[in-house]
Amino acid sequence: MDRDEARTRIFAAIAAIPRGRVASYGAIASRAGLPGRARLVGRALGEVPEGMELPWFRVLRSSGQIAFPPGSRGFREQSRRLKAEGVEVRNGRVPLATFGLDADLDRALWGLPG
Repeated sequence: MDRDEARTRIFAAIAAIPRGRVASYGAIASRAGLPGRARLVGRALGEVPEGMELPWFRVLRSSGQIAFPPGSRGFREQSRRLKAEGVEVRNGRVPLATFGLDADLDRALWGLPG
């Protein structure tokens, strides 16, 4: 797979993250058919074409942590956007068990214990 195809797949996987959900760099890589290429996802996010609307803020580290340095402009913007979608952000971290793309659907919908 060439670089452009990889970026296209990564962008499609990010665009598919629903509002109020988040995914890790690694999960996006896997969904794009690029398992183990989490760093490539990060690089692709740094190369998003001007004018392309992509929910970049829904992508986090595998721990649920925002990758930007705490207090930075990017950190504040990502945190603000996630909170605006109802995602819980505490100390720069999102509970993936609740808001992750692969969180248990019954628990997410009905609040059942995991």
